[in-house]
Amino acid sequence: MKKIQAIIERASDGGYSTFCIDQPFSGMGDTPDLAKINLLESMRFHKEGSIADGYPYPSFLDESFEIEYKFDTESLLTYYSGILSLAGMERITGINRKQLWSYLHGRSRPRKAQVQKIEKALHTLGAELSSISL
Repeated sequence: MKKIQAIIERASDGGYSTFCIDQPFSGMGDTPDLAKINLLESMRFHKEGSIADGYPYPSFLDESFEIEYKFDTESLLTYYSGILSLAGMERITGINRKQLWSYLHGRSRPRKAQVQKIEKALHTLGAELSSISL
């Protein structure tokens, strides 16, 4: 199964865009989920149009493929800001809330170590939450 990598970014109009790193496909929407759906629709549309016009298209579109989505840090923090406060993010990541605010508002970009710290903290939180029963 082919694995495709795609980036999700917040657009300047407040919507979201997603684009494949090594493929010529992209999508847009008001939310990350709608941008993902639009990306898949653009792939389907490209394949159907190529078949109808007799043009070649990427062979992975005929097979099973998986898209691995990655957020950039600013977009992730923006999208989840209504759920995870900066104080909460500070607690789980150990990164100062003022620094997180700078990432959230695009004033600075986190170093790779900071990105990994945020990712690890969110994965740990997700694993903890998924093990809870009520």
